[in-house]
Amino acid sequence: MIFWIITSALGLVITATLGLALLRSRPATEPAAAYDLQVYRDQLKEVDRDLARGVIAETDATRIRTEVSRRILAADAQAQAGSSRAGQSGRLSVLVAVLIGALSVGGSLWLYRTLGAPGYGDLGLDRRIEIAAELRANRPDQEQAEASLPPAAPSTAALGKDYLALFKQLRETVAARPDDARGQALLARHEAATGNFAAARAAQAQVLRLKGDTATTEDYGNYVDMLVLAAGGYVSPEAEAALRIVLERDPQNGPARYYWGLMMGQTGRPDLAFRIWSSLLRDSPADAPWLPPLRAQIGDMAQRAGVDFELPPAQTAPGPSASDVAAAGEMDEADRNQMIRGMVQNLSDRLANQGGTPQEWARLINALGVLGDTDQASAIFENAQQVFAGNDTALYVIGDAARQAGVLQ
Repeated sequence: MIFWIITSALGLVITATLGLALLRSRPATEPAAAYDLQVYRDQLKEVDRDLARGVIAETDATRIRTEVSRRILAADAQAQAGSSRAGQSGRLSVLVAVLIGALSVGGSLWLYRTLGAPGYGDLGLDRRIEIAAELRANRPDQEQAEASLPPAAPSTAALGKDYLALFKQLRETVAARPDDARGQALLARHEAATGNFAAARAAQAQVLRLKGDTATTEDYGNYVDMLVLAAGGYVSPEAEAALRIVLERDPQNGPARYYWGLMMGQTGRPDLAFRIWSSLLRDSPADAPWLPPLRAQIGDMAQRAGVDFELPPAQTAPGPSASDVAAAGEMDEADRNQMIRGMVQNLSDRLANQGGTPQEWARLINALGVLGDTDQASAIFENAQQVFAGNDTALYVIGDAARQAGVLQ
C-alpha cells in the first residue's frame, strides 16, 4: 500500500509541475490593441488641452476627435477578440494539463500492472541472489516432494505375460537377497522401465549403499535420474548431493549438467541455469537423450534470465540423407535391400572401429532385426553388452532394441 501511495503522490507532483509550466507559458503582457486604446485616449485628452490653449481651431479639434474615435472603436474590437482567444487558450492549457496528469498517473500504473510485479518489493541483485540461496537451502526434500504428488499408478498393460512373470520373480529374488548389488541394480532398471520410479530410486539407493566406495559415476547418475523422476521433475537436495558426486568425477557429464541447470532454474537462478544449458546445448551430440527436454525448456529459461536467445536448428543424427531415401524409393526390392544392407554394414564397421553412442548401437540392432538377420543382431547385442558393461542406462537402451529386434524374448 505504501508503494502505491508514494507512486501516486509522485505522479501528482509531476502532473502539477507540468500543468503550472503550461499555464505560465501564456504571455503575461497585454495585447497590442489594449496598448493602442490607451494611446488613443491620451490623444483625445491632448486635443482638449491644445484647444483650451488656443493651439488648434475648433474645426481641427472636431476632425481629430472623429479620427481618433474611429481608431478607438477598431482597437476596442481587436482587444475583445484577443481576450476571447486568450480565454480559450487558458482553458485549453488546463485541459492539456489534466490529460497529461491522467496519462502520466494512469499510464504508469497500467504499465506497472502489466509489466511489473505488484506486491513485491524492489529487490537489488544482491538481495535476489540471497533469496535464491535461501530458497535452495530450505526447499522440500525428496520425501516431501514425493508425498506432494498423486499416487503413482505404473502401467503394465503393454508388457507381456512372460516379462511380468520374470519381473515378479526378480522382485521376489531381490527381497530374499537384499544384499545383492547386481540384483538391486537390475530391479531398479526394470522398476523405472514400468514407471514405478519411487521403487526404482529405492533400489538404486541400495546399489549405492552396497557398493560403497566402488560405486561408479554411472551408478550415481542413474540414482539422480530416478530421484528426479520420482519427484515429478523436481531436483531435491538428495538429488543435488548425488549430482555433485557425478560432476566432481565427470564435469562434462551431459545428464548431470542438464539436471544441475534445472535445479538452478527451480531455485531462483535462471541466469546460471541458462549459462549451463546453453553450454550443454553447444557440446551435445545430435542424438543425446537430454537434448529434447533441454531444447523444449531453454527458451523459457532464457526469457526468465533476460537473455535475447534464438534456439538454433536441431541437428540430425548420422543416417541416410534425403538423396539416399529418394534413391531407395526408386529401386526394386532387391536393390533396396542391398542398399540398406550396405548402410547397415557401414554403420557396423564404424561402430567396430571407432565406437559410438548406445543409441547408434541400438539403431544397428534394430536395423538387423528389420532385415531378419537376428543372428547378426544377437552378435552385435553381445558385443554392445561388453562395450557398455557397467553402464546401466546404455544397457537398458540396447536391451530394449534387442527385444524389438527379437533377440530377447
